[in-house]
Amino acid sequence: MADRPNLKKIVLAYSGGLDTSVIVPWLRNNYKGAEVICFCADLGQEEELYGLESKAIQSGASKLYVRDLREEFLVDFVFPTLRAGAIYERDYLLGTSFARPLIAKHLVDVAEIEGADAVAHGATGKGNDQVRFELTVMALNPKLKVVAPWREWEIRSREDALAYAAEFNVPVTATEKKIYSRDRNLFHLSHEGGLLEDPWNEPEEDMYQLSVSPQAAPDEPQIIEIGFEQGTPVSLDGESLPPLELFTRINQIGARHGIGRVDVVENRLVGMKSHGVYETPGGTILRRAHQLLEAICLDKQSLQYKDQIAIKYAELVYNGQWYTRLREALDAFVNVTQQRVTGLVRLKLYKGNIIVAGRRSEYSLYRQDYASFGEENVYNQKDAEGFIQLFGLPMRVEASLEISRDGQSRFRK
Repeated sequence: MADRPNLKKIVLAYSGGLDTSVIVPWLRNNYKGAEVICFCADLGQEEELYGLESKAIQSGASKLYVRDLREEFLVDFVFPTLRAGAIYERDYLLGTSFARPLIAKHLVDVAEIEGADAVAHGATGKGNDQVRFELTVMALNPKLKVVAPWREWEIRSREDALAYAAEFNVPVTATEKKIYSRDRNLFHLSHEGGLLEDPWNEPEEDMYQLSVSPQAAPDEPQIIEIGFEQGTPVSLDGESLPPLELFTRINQIGARHGIGRVDVVENRLVGMKSHGVYETPGGTILRRAHQLLEAICLDKQSLQYKDQIAIKYAELVYNGQWYTRLREALDAFVNVTQQRVTGLVRLKLYKGNIIVAGRRSEYSLYRQDYASFGEENVYNQKDAEGFIQLFGLPMRVEASLEISRDGQSRFRK
């Protein structure tokens, strides 16, 4: 207690889950005299938001802010990341990662409105979210003190947290028998902990909450058409839709067909590996559709270099470095590549699979007359001989030297 600063008002990033619920009384008990205000970002948690205000007040908070950030989430975070093609370690579509800087942005804003001298979060000292929250606070208002209870308190497990909640009459829904750590927003649903702590275990079917299993998906495929303008999805089956409605529909369709389940062992920023299962139906569909459209709209060099940029972009987002000049610079590059990524993609969804059914664009660089084996007026096949001679010149020179010196090419040994 002696080392803790004297704080008058703390704004807590609040979800209503077990951890943030017990943090409210813990802050009041350990930062004596501090008023605790809760802030919740509505990112599409749906029923998780029901009764949140009374729960926060009952836990000891003076008030609760709830902001509907769903459209801002899609337009400013989800779609730019999809346009960049960013995927962390081959499978993870960054659903939790790019939500954190948005939550922290508004957390800082509420703190400034309230005249608070600190913000708090419920991220553990072992995870990535602590970095994402705190880097955002540093970038937007470094004068704010950050309180991270998991790095201070004696609670070391979810069982300890349940006991603390019982001691201070905090209403919680988690139990010791069914303890998965989940993060939900309109883009995805993640699952960690419990059975998943052993990566040899296959996830239980009743763990999934968003999507049906591929086996239980409809026996008939569904064909959908997604329209893009400059790399951003704008229509579904010929109907132009605002971002939230568009994504919600695609998400529901994908979930119904068992799309977007991934089981990942990933490398956390703090150095350890973690095992998680993600449900990302709409994001998985849009990622595939965008890839297919880029394949016909981007030239070879731009596409290949963009794939390299995507790795760095994903790492940057995963590491909580959204509010950096580097991210802005990468966005500038991506924006140029997306200027002509406009067109339609047709997909067939069937029992967890996304099957390509067609793509077209007025900016397509694919030319049937160039690619045809029978057409000669736009491509003289005899020209290929000179090209191959020049393209293979380094190999021919090296082989000739080896043969004159050793009697044969080293690849013959």
